[in-house]
Amino acid sequence: MFTDWALASLHHLAIFTLAAILAAELAILTMDVDAKAIQRLARIDTGYGLSATIVVIVGVARVIWGAKGYEYYMANYVFWTKMALFLVVGLLSVPPTIRYLAWGRRLRADPSFRPGAPEIASLRAHLWAEAAFFLAIPVAAAAMARGYGL
Repeated sequence: MFTDWALASLHHLAIFTLAAILAAELAILTMDVDAKAIQRLARIDTGYGLSATIVVIVGVARVIWGAKGYEYYMANYVFWTKMALFLVVGLLSVPPTIRYLAWGRRLRADPSFRPGAPEIASLRAHLWAEAAFFLAIPVAAAAMARGYGL
């Protein structure tokens, strides 16, 4: 019982951390994106990757050692919907990471570098798409917790 509670708690905390980091990235991109903002985005995005890794590790542990058992998850189509949504979110997070790294390289080469408004707008649209898919995950989780998908 304790193991299930501990894993669920860690899993939820990591997911909420992902949501907060995504919100922080969107907030920073509403401001002037200067050298400090570029460096901040890179650090925050690293935290995003670490949090996503924790979500996956603890999620796998919940499937293996959680109270519902492995079979419950493997037979549940809502679980697989959640996994597909998480995969989409993960894939959508790659281009912003690549962009932040590129901005960091350009900033090191030219300390006066600032990304243009169209590039920032494109990145914000991309992050909003990521957020939209991310928001669907707890909807699927609530359905799964209530026995849907079996």
